[in-house]
Amino acid sequence: MNTLVYRADERGYANHGWLKTFHSFSFASYFNPNKMGFGALRVLNDDTVEGGMGFGSHPHNNMEIISIPLKGALLHKDDQENEKVIQSNEVQIMSAGTGIMHSEYNASKSERVNFLQIWILPKDKNTQPRYDQKIFPVENRKGEWQILVSPTGEMGSLWINQDAVIVRIALSKNSSIDYKAKFDKSGFYLFVIEGDIKVKDHRLTRRDGLAITKTNQISITTFMDSDILLIEVPMIS
Repeated sequence: MNTLVYRADERGYANHGWLKTFHSFSFASYFNPNKMGFGALRVLNDDTVEGGMGFGSHPHNNMEIISIPLKGALLHKDDQENEKVIQSNEVQIMSAGTGIMHSEYNASKSERVNFLQIWILPKDKNTQPRYDQKIFPVENRKGEWQILVSPTGEMGSLWINQDAVIVRIALSKNSSIDYKAKFDKSGFYLFVIEGDIKVKDHRLTRRDGLAITKTNQISITTFMDSDILLIEVPMIS
C-alpha cells in the first residue's frame, strides 16, 4: 500500500469576499505541480458562498461534476432546462459531455452554503449532457458505507460516466470499518469531512485527505464521531 497525506492546512486557498474556497488539487490561481489530481479525480474544492452570491453562468465539457452541500443549499440552473435546489444530504451530478452552461448560487439570501465540488474525468467523451440529484438520508450511512455515485446505480446511487465510486459514512467513536475496491487497479482518495481517524499509520482530522494506491482494501479506525468521504477512481494519467 502506498499513501500520501494531504493536510487540510496545506490546501490551496482563495478569499474572494463572497467566496472562500480550499483546493485539494491545483485549481484556478492555485498551482502546485505535486497536486495535479489523483488518477481520474481532478478537483476537490471545499467552497463557502455568502448569502445571495454564487457562480454566474459558465461552460463545462467532458467532465463529471459532483456537488455535495454540507450546510445550506445550492440553486442550480443550466441550459438543459434544469433548475433545482440542492439541499444538504442531497448529491448532484452533472455529466457535462459535449458541453453545458450552468450557474450555481447560494439558495439563501442570508445564510452561507458550504459544499464540496468534485470533478472526475469521464470514461467516454462527447456524450449527451446529463443531470441528476438525489437525497441520501444520514441515517442510511450510520456505521455503513452509503454509495452516492457509481457507474451501475448500485444501492440507488447516482450514475457516473466513469469506473468511479463515491461513498460516505458516519462512524461513531472507537469504531472500525473496511472498504474494498469495486474495480481492479483503482486508487482511493479519503477525505475527512469531520472527525479524527486512523488509516494505516496516518492520523487524519477535519478536512485532511489521504491518497491510497496499490491495495484493494483499506481499514479505518475512529477516535471520535467522524463523517468520511471516500472516492474510488481509476488511476489514469
